[in-house]
Amino acid sequence: MISAPAAARFLEITVKRFLSFIGTVLKRCDLVLLFLSAAATAFRIVLISSATRSMGGRNYVFIQSFALVLGMGLYVVFSVVDLNSIAEKWKLLLVLSLLFIASLFKLGIGDETTGNKAWIHIGSLNVQPSEVLKPFFAIIVAKVMVELRRRFGLNHIVSLLLLVLLFGAFFGLIIVASSDLGSAMVYLFMFVTMLFAGGLQIYWFLLGATALALVSPMLWNQFLTQKQRNRIIAPYDPSIDPNGRTIRWQANQSVAAIASGKATGMGLYHGTRTQAGTIPKQHTDFIFSAAGEELGMLGCILVVGLLVLIIIRCIRTGMRASTRLDALVCVGIAAIMIFQTFENIGMCLGLAPVIGLTLPFFSYGGSSIITMFMCMGLVSGVRTRPKPEMFLSE
Repeated sequence: MISAPAAARFLEITVKRFLSFIGTVLKRCDLVLLFLSAAATAFRIVLISSATRSMGGRNYVFIQSFALVLGMGLYVVFSVVDLNSIAEKWKLLLVLSLLFIASLFKLGIGDETTGNKAWIHIGSLNVQPSEVLKPFFAIIVAKVMVELRRRFGLNHIVSLLLLVLLFGAFFGLIIVASSDLGSAMVYLFMFVTMLFAGGLQIYWFLLGATALALVSPMLWNQFLTQKQRNRIIAPYDPSIDPNGRTIRWQANQSVAAIASGKATGMGLYHGTRTQAGTIPKQHTDFIFSAAGEELGMLGCILVVGLLVLIIIRCIRTGMRASTRLDALVCVGIAAIMIFQTFENIGMCLGLAPVIGLTLPFFSYGGSSIITMFMCMGLVSGVRTRPKPEMFLSE
């Protein structure tokens, strides 16, 4: 039997250690970024509960609530982890990442309508490799850029060729293994943005744009299916779907829903199209239309405002980072947020192609929310490190 004094002493030590751990976590975490991320996700759960009401929304709400708790845990873990130690293992990360994407050849499942095979079924969960690997891609590219800058200089032809080869491995595998053009475009935007932020001279971008323009006809015809080509052109060419009943159906319904919401919306759980389930995938790709119809322009402004504040926080953290590696990772993560926000809202407004990209922190999806919290955790960890001596002017 343990004596009462011994038990009391053990409890005292345990409580002190727990409080010390909490104190360390609070010091290592960006609480502002955590609050913004949690607020956006809580808003997301409310919108999803409305958008899925006709489908038995309780299960969706439970899953997303669990994802929020798990995501916040991952936020803490990635805040306290040493980013440099992860980056040092970049070769292992690269091999494992490419193998994970390549597993889609055998294990991939997806949507018969779009032709994507972007998910892997693990137990009762569907995991999207190209989604969860985004933060690791940012780390790998950042580490390789730092090393190449040190050895050759970033603008050396060898550096550029190696970086293009690295990106091409990810981009090509995603396209070939899953036909997921949307995710592949996110990786392209991340890569280009990180190169620009890293100091690559503008003439390389001009040369790359020229080369892309020359090979684009071949890429367009050889690597995209007719259905993918039509989905890209449809917002700009009415003749692709003159009646708006096939390819443009989702976008047209989304635009009508947002327009009907006017300034203040029809009220939560009272949107005509949202509650009728008129818009396919409204809880995932078209969650913004639910906000527009039921909460109106004010709801849309709140969604956009939260996302803009998160993006600004990521960029400011990158500007104040202690190392070039940290700064580039923050830039890559900000690029994810920027591209997906513009593309998703654009397709909900009928201004951009419907390519199946989620709205960060708002669209339904376990892989998406977990990825976003991992990304924000990395940014949080960067923010707590010492301010640099203006290393960007090196």
